[in-house]
Amino acid sequence: MLAQFPRLAKWIVPASMQKSLTPALLVAPALLLLSASLVFAQVTTLEGDVRGPDGQLYKGALIKLVRTDIKGNYQVKSDKKGHWFYTGLPLGIYNITCEIDGKVVDSVNNVRSTYGEPRTIDFDAGKAAAQTAALAKAAATGTLDKEQERSITPEQKAALEKQAKERSETMKKNKELNDAFNAGMAAMDAKQYDQAVTNLAHAAELDPAQAAVWDNLGAAYLALGNSKTGADKTAPLDKAIETYKKAIEVTPNNAALYNQLAIAYGAERKIPEAAEATAKAASLDPAMGAKAYYNMGANLVNAGQPDQAESFFKKAIEADPNYADAHYQYGVCLMAKAAVDSKTGKIDPPAGTADEFQKYLQLKPTGPFAEPSKEMLKALGETVQTNYVNPDAPKKKKN
Repeated sequence: MLAQFPRLAKWIVPASMQKSLTPALLVAPALLLLSASLVFAQVTTLEGDVRGPDGQLYKGALIKLVRTDIKGNYQVKSDKKGHWFYTGLPLGIYNITCEIDGKVVDSVNNVRSTYGEPRTIDFDAGKAAAQTAALAKAAATGTLDKEQERSITPEQKAALEKQAKERSETMKKNKELNDAFNAGMAAMDAKQYDQAVTNLAHAAELDPAQAAVWDNLGAAYLALGNSKTGADKTAPLDKAIETYKKAIEVTPNNAALYNQLAIAYGAERKIPEAAEATAKAASLDPAMGAKAYYNMGANLVNAGQPDQAESFFKKAIEADPNYADAHYQYGVCLMAKAAVDSKTGKIDPPAGTADEFQKYLQLKPTGPFAEPSKEMLKALGETVQTNYVNPDAPKKKKN
């Protein structure tokens, strides 16, 4: 049974009062009812479709609605069909943006919502990007046509012109950067290290985020320092260390840069620091470890510290058993420890010394240290083994 609602009582006005009431008062109930109905109609609806950069309907785009006549912010996401819908909006004027992956891909300003049917506002990321590019190009060349002028606000036009100016300045800066870098590298090839430092330092000023520039600037300082003698070496070598550290700040996990830093430290005979940088290079790139350890050993030899160099050549061999030059240098370090009989002149080297020279000849029979290796073996009374087999090489399987 349907519930019985009470009847509305009639608004009865006694006849004696009807003449004294004004017409406005007589229609007051109707006005009250009309006002009540308007309260429920003060909301509007906006909706539309979203297409991504590929032109397909896009799910999950974020639609932001910012009311401009009175402060108000609303947002909604497009559904699996690429459709967005927001109802219950106050009547007003809105700036609407569409975001995909956190970036604004399209927008519409000054949208006035209306009562009744929903107002449709579609977004197309691909089309908007093409239009923006066309507007930017036109603004940069001063060729905006009347239709384009009408389609953008003065603020948008100013922003496009600013972007064009910044892009032009960036291109100019990049040309200057390339010219400075190339001039620096040409000076390096010509061994004009002072000029190389000047040009590469200028390139680093133009773009401090270029690790390659810092790397080559460090190499220029290192070469300049090595070309000096005495106290004149210190300043450029200090700059080399400083420069390689800046390069590492840009690319913190670059093993090659740590290797170069170790070489710079070694050139100044700062052995603990060089050893630390070498170990870091090896930890970041085990394949580079052998080279890093070898370079460290070579620096120690050049610094007159063969005893300390020995351990680094040994580490290089451990990292790469087929590192021929490391075998030779390790053999030389061992040879330096050999005892010589004062009566017979016979050399008594540490165990395994001859093996290192034999290994070098096996790995590089015509290498730059081939003849010195043969001379070392001759001095030790050893015969060169032309059919030497590296014990660390993988063994062939028997059939």
